[in-house]
Amino acid sequence: MELTFEQPARGRLITADERELPVPATLRYAATDPLAVHLDFPPEVSLDGTGVTWTFGRALLEEGMRRPAGSGDVHIWPCGQARTVVEFHSPYGLALLQFDTAALRRFLLRTYAVVAAGQEDIGAAVEEGLNSLFGSV
Repeated sequence: MELTFEQPARGRLITADERELPVPATLRYAATDPLAVHLDFPPEVSLDGTGVTWTFGRALLEEGMRRPAGSGDVHIWPCGQARTVVEFHSPYGLALLQFDTAALRRFLLRTYAVVAAGQEDIGAAVEEGLNSLFGSV
């Protein structure tokens, strides 16, 4: 059974001059991809006018709410007790956003209610990925 859910998330983009601009986003989780979370941004907040989705590990989100975590394109760390910072790196630059930690925690709890930590069956996801790459070769 494919179970997907979404949760609105209000981010605050931290600009170079340290202003905070509100940015709408949506957190998304799919049981068919149990190790990942998706953070969707609408077209009006992207540089090229198209929607943007960042996908990263559910474990990274959980760890980043407790202590600095991540490497590569996504870094997450706590900012006091009430906020969590998510930093995205792309070829176009860097975006630094703050989210309410309580909202991120609620989202994570919902994901674990769908697929508990340690119970992720990635075999089906790997099989599906291989089939999409190689077809019936």
